[in-house]
Amino acid sequence: MDQRAIGVFDSGLGGLTTVRELRRLLPEEHIIYFGDTGRVPYGSRGREIIRKYAVQDIRFLRRFDVKIIIAACGTVSSVITPEIVESAGVPFSGVVLPAAQAACAASTNGRIGVIGTAATLRSGAYGRAIRGIRPDAHTFGNACPLFVPLVENGFIQPDNEITIKVAQTYLQPMIENEVDTLILGCTHYPLIRPVIDRLLRSRVTLIDSGAQVARWAQTLLTREDMLGAGNGGAEYYVSDSPEMFIETAGIFLGEDVHGNVTQIDLDTL
Repeated sequence: MDQRAIGVFDSGLGGLTTVRELRRLLPEEHIIYFGDTGRVPYGSRGREIIRKYAVQDIRFLRRFDVKIIIAACGTVSSVITPEIVESAGVPFSGVVLPAAQAACAASTNGRIGVIGTAATLRSGAYGRAIRGIRPDAHTFGNACPLFVPLVENGFIQPDNEITIKVAQTYLQPMIENEVDTLILGCTHYPLIRPVIDRLLRSRVTLIDSGAQVARWAQTLLTREDMLGAGNGGAEYYVSDSPEMFIETAGIFLGEDVHGNVTQIDLDTL
């Protein structure tokens, strides 16, 4: 048994879909979440800047003596280095490998699509991970930069005409390449899963990268006898206005987080 918290970080809000899944799978675990809302988005930044931010995010979570750390961010996960992983000092995972493993297991024809931020797609991380597991697989990627602002501004309704129109454009290459499995490589995307599923006519298996890393955490904590037995709950830390985070967090979590959000100074990271 290990009563320490689970640490989760993201460039902003998308990682809250991972928090939601962690709370569903591990209701007795306490979660400490850091959303770097003052420097969002990571997806349009260069690789070295993203790595610098990831090191600082990990360092912040280590202040709380967490027992594992999750990078609930497709962009960070795609450019992380072994040295950064080692610096965590505790078991660590991004979303890439758990999602790639699930996609390889689910795909029948070996044609696997990936959608994510521009930085995630540029990195080629998903393609490398998939080929490492299943060398015969073919991967097809497409960057979807408009999905994040659409989600964060509440354009998540299954019948939202703007989101549907954007998604049609982004998903067309997946349809043309006849993928049978699609990785949602950004943790924002599960909130528009119904839109994506509908446009793909429910013929493509959708892999939620955030949910897969939450399952990784469940498996690890169970195997290593590190499960907690507390009252659950979560604390949220952000690097910009708590008010803006609180307003949007409800969309991701389906609950009010007033009173649980603390702003930190970026200069202290």
